[in-house]
Amino acid sequence: MPAGSEPAEARDARAARLAQLPRTWRPLGPRIVALVLVVGLTVVSAVSWIGLGSENQAKFTTFELLTLAFIALLILTCVHALTRSRVTATRDRLIVVNGYRRRDLAWAQIVTIRLPNGAPWVRLDLTDGEEISAMGIQASDGARARDAVRFLRRVSEDLSDPGRST
Repeated sequence: MPAGSEPAEARDARAARLAQLPRTWRPLGPRIVALVLVVGLTVVSAVSWIGLGSENQAKFTTFELLTLAFIALLILTCVHALTRSRVTATRDRLIVVNGYRRRDLAWAQIVTIRLPNGAPWVRLDLTDGEEISAMGIQASDGARARDAVRFLRRVSEDLSDPGRST
């Protein structure tokens, strides 16, 4: 159906959705858990180090201290990778960042956007048969995640149909 023959309400709703772009979603629950984890580990490590006393602290070699620092850096790197996940919708594309990997997808590449029951995050089915995760929208966020999926489905329908004008 040509864009001119759309009902006025549908055109207005479509225009309102597109006016909200660009829009980014980040997982709330995992970010809170990561913050609590990092703060908790920092406090436990500091209290343990102080509890050792200066005599026992002096027994640590430089290599042992560097090993502890490396492990802390490794933990921070993993937590950062999990918390930087996001999904950004623009008029041109959908940007999916999972950990340290970024995927730029044209709207026409996306066949379905779904959040299956029991799945931890949104799944995207692509035209090439590939299925990718969108970890920026987590099922643990409840209604927030379901609203994001509904919004993305509508925007995908609006922008992937070349017969419609924007």
